[in-house]
Amino acid sequence: MAPSIRLSPAGRSLFDEPLAIAVQGLGPRQQVTLRTSLRDETGELFQASAHYQAADDGELDLARSPALPGGSFSGLEPMGLLWALQPQKPFWRLVKRDVQSPFLLQLEVFEGHGERPGRLLAQAQHERAFLRDGVRRVPVREGRIRATLFLPHGEDTFPGIIDIHGLGGGLFEPRASLLANHGFATLALAYYQFEDLPQEPKELHLEYFEEAVNYMLQHKQVKGPGVGLLGFSKGAEVSLAMAAFLKNILAVASLNAPVAATCIPFSYKDKIIPTVTLHEHKAKATNSKFLDYSDVIDDPFQAPGNQSRIPLEKGEAQFLFVVGQDDRVVKSEYYATEVCKLLQAQGKENFQILSYPGTGHCIDPPFFPLYHIGSHPVFHKRAVLGGELRAYSKAQVQAWSQIQAFFKKYL
Repeated sequence: MAPSIRLSPAGRSLFDEPLAIAVQGLGPRQQVTLRTSLRDETGELFQASAHYQAADDGELDLARSPALPGGSFSGLEPMGLLWALQPQKPFWRLVKRDVQSPFLLQLEVFEGHGERPGRLLAQAQHERAFLRDGVRRVPVREGRIRATLFLPHGEDTFPGIIDIHGLGGGLFEPRASLLANHGFATLALAYYQFEDLPQEPKELHLEYFEEAVNYMLQHKQVKGPGVGLLGFSKGAEVSLAMAAFLKNILAVASLNAPVAATCIPFSYKDKIIPTVTLHEHKAKATNSKFLDYSDVIDDPFQAPGNQSRIPLEKGEAQFLFVVGQDDRVVKSEYYATEVCKLLQAQGKENFQILSYPGTGHCIDPPFFPLYHIGSHPVFHKRAVLGGELRAYSKAQVQAWSQIQAFFKKYL
């Protein structure tokens, strides 16, 4: 019988779900190369490949067969062909703009382990989707709010989460859409550079974010009495500021956050949190010729009377700090540790830290490719963002399940 690829789920899976891959109909102990390809919405190609040897019966199951040296990865890695995808264009990041359409994954099996692919033995296509059937995507233009709400299938009430992205502006939907598949009413919130929102805000008014909290709590499908916040980088900093000053925030999951105002000051009523100073000359050269900016932010814990640190001790929420030990943009592990010491000194126990080795600044949901060298969010120069392929792939999966468990517990 001719070789064929067997996938489970067969034709379609969610982007953050595992995919079981097997090949049947090979010769006994036949050597083959498996390759995955995916094109993003701009047409840029991402690929990974691995060398395998079939079992005595001609079966090859990636859950039981280790990849041999020479490909994108080696060892027993059932999802390696997904997490090892890398762009053919250097420094390119996989981004999903339209979550209503899936990414199309192409799988191919080639004869042998040569430098160039051998004869094509089998191929298959598979859709990696962002919305489970029945999950609703609702554009929100209420008052000043510019957002998209994702509602899980059904008429029940669901725990509510506001998802806030980092510097760069715009409306970012992939993480919120994936969270909604897991039973959370999730609002992807834009806060600048989107439609009629400010292009270059002089300050971020927490009243805008308060409006989003109130919108969620008034929604008939959002279960009160409060909401959760999930923020990355600048968005995590915004989430921490919301928790310090606003009511009805029950739980905050912060991904690699500065714990002081950076780049754009915060204001709330008559209170201003000024920005911490950035020293671009403190960027360090690395072996890879790209700059490491992890030391450019003034330490908000060292400057006496520092006004830029976010006063988290005022917040009543539960805090989950998710940090990459190899974050080269923000010293996120140091900040999380120091801020938790301050909370502890005030007799508080409303915090936990998840710290991941080999993990850089970008912590995306599972199976997004590692983005370890890219444009610095402030200086717009090529920078080391940090992270190492295999360690990061494990951190993604674990952090994603821990974040969901955290919100289930406290919402």
